[in-house]
Amino acid sequence: MTVLPDDGLELAGEFPDVPHEQWQRLVAGVLRKSGKDVEGAEAEEALSTALEDGLRTRPLYTAHESAPEPGFPGFAPFVRGGRAEGNTVGGWDVRQRHTAADRDAVLGDLENGVTSLWLTVGDGGIAVPDLGRVLDGVYLDLAPVVLDAGREAEPAARELLRVYEERGVPRDAARGNLGADPLGHEARTGERCDTAPAAELARLCAGEYPGLRALTVDALPYHEAGGSAAQELGSSLATGVAYLRELTGAGLDVDQACAQLEFRYAATADQFLTIAKLRAARRLWARVSEVCGAPRAGAQLQHVVTSPVMMTRRDPWVNMLRSTIATLAAGAGGADAVTVLPFDHALGLPDAFARRIARNTSTILIEESHLSRVIDPAGGSWYVERLTDELAHAGWEFFQRIERLGGMAAALRSGDLERDLAETWQARTSRLAKRREPITGVSEFPFLAEKPVVRESAPEPPSGGLPRVRRDEGYEALRARSDRHLAATGSRPRIYLAALGPAAAHTARLTFASNLFQAGGIEPVTEGAFEESGATEAVLCSSDALYAEQAEATVRTLKAAGARHVFLAGRPGEYPGVDAYVFAGCDAVAVLSATLDRMGVS
Repeated sequence: MTVLPDDGLELAGEFPDVPHEQWQRLVAGVLRKSGKDVEGAEAEEALSTALEDGLRTRPLYTAHESAPEPGFPGFAPFVRGGRAEGNTVGGWDVRQRHTAADRDAVLGDLENGVTSLWLTVGDGGIAVPDLGRVLDGVYLDLAPVVLDAGREAEPAARELLRVYEERGVPRDAARGNLGADPLGHEARTGERCDTAPAAELARLCAGEYPGLRALTVDALPYHEAGGSAAQELGSSLATGVAYLRELTGAGLDVDQACAQLEFRYAATADQFLTIAKLRAARRLWARVSEVCGAPRAGAQLQHVVTSPVMMTRRDPWVNMLRSTIATLAAGAGGADAVTVLPFDHALGLPDAFARRIARNTSTILIEESHLSRVIDPAGGSWYVERLTDELAHAGWEFFQRIERLGGMAAALRSGDLERDLAETWQARTSRLAKRREPITGVSEFPFLAEKPVVRESAPEPPSGGLPRVRRDEGYEALRARSDRHLAATGSRPRIYLAALGPAAAHTARLTFASNLFQAGGIEPVTEGAFEESGATEAVLCSSDALYAEQAEATVRTLKAAGARHVFLAGRPGEYPGVDAYVFAGCDAVAVLSATLDRMGVS
């Protein structure tokens, strides 16, 4: 927490203490001017923001907030970092993902800032026999290698160890992770995997390869299935505990078992939630190791990946902004390794430019912004400390729920975990459809005339288990319908925007309607008369005052000119002839889907 200087200087010493109630009264006064008559705590609550997992972000945090002492970096509960030096020496590990057997791409990344490799091997990735060829020319004693091989985890691991031996890499110089994750594979595919090979690999690494870990606790399947931050945390804890049971049952002690695990989490563009999630994850795992009798082994090794869920296919350039914020959050949250997915990740195999931007995102934050020079820069913030604590409690509750179901394997096989994740995603889907959670370039500020970004198709990822969701999927389906209509007819479906009165009266709602309908691939027409627009539907755009004067007559004129359906941009009211209303908070996906249906866009 913040420590005041011991020099007698109090910068706020000449100012009187202001009670919290006084601030609430001032807030109530401002809200009253906007039509909200609330007092005291209700005024503060009116400015609060609801998050998932029952959490709320309040407008003001003070020194009176209650949160446990976070400790020091490198010491339990490891909230502020798993190592005393943090990432101050050389920054976090810049880990690039490769799914294709492209040796030139691998070497190009390593020559330009990447410090470790994350290789997808087996189904949907590099063939196991090709592993040596892909790593030809890589200094394996310098560049850690992390595998992600699913059902082929054991043969892939054995092949990597063979390559180490063939290249003369000393066993104590090998670094990385063999990537066995039987529960993660089951979550992805629904296929049960024997955990005995993973346990045997762990025994081998513990005894002969001190720099290698055998297992990954991958929380991405639960994040990609629509899970919340707390559900991601709880699922990772339950998986980690399941692996501890397997490894200790195979003969390792708890300290050795903990040293064989690496945890993988998602970083989103919600920077504070990501920072708090990583801090909470370390605190929770420290608690698990403490209960298991190995408090000093609780320093969680974290590999953080920018969220695939947030990546969009339309206007993919905006993904660079999302990934930059997510990477900043991962670094500030104390991640040991960070993978920045290329901005074209959702479109197929990344090209050289996309890979360069991805690796340079970390490089700029480390080398130019010097983000890694400060350990836990968010620590001491009353907001971050409180959010960390609340998220830790929510994650622990979800972990306990999974344990009550019989553990991670039982929760997956019963379908209970999938139902929990689906319920969370359904609620989020509603927010996305209503644009309460806006997606720049997709649901907000779409650009229909953008030139599509085309990439070579990527291998199909493993499937059959938990679903993979994306934030843009509702709008992507609408845009795809519009694209097919364009290909078939030579033009997109159109809607006429009828602006009433001067620009000052109609600009705000005209812009709103234009953005809304473009999000569904419907081209707005603002020039000329309705008969010249090529549209079959129209939207009235103006102020409430002008609606009262002109809406009814304008609707009659539009329908006489052939308009089959007339919207009004604004809150629902009593306007004769108006068929529907579009307004902030309406279900945009439902409105746009119904509009395309009426226009005959299949």
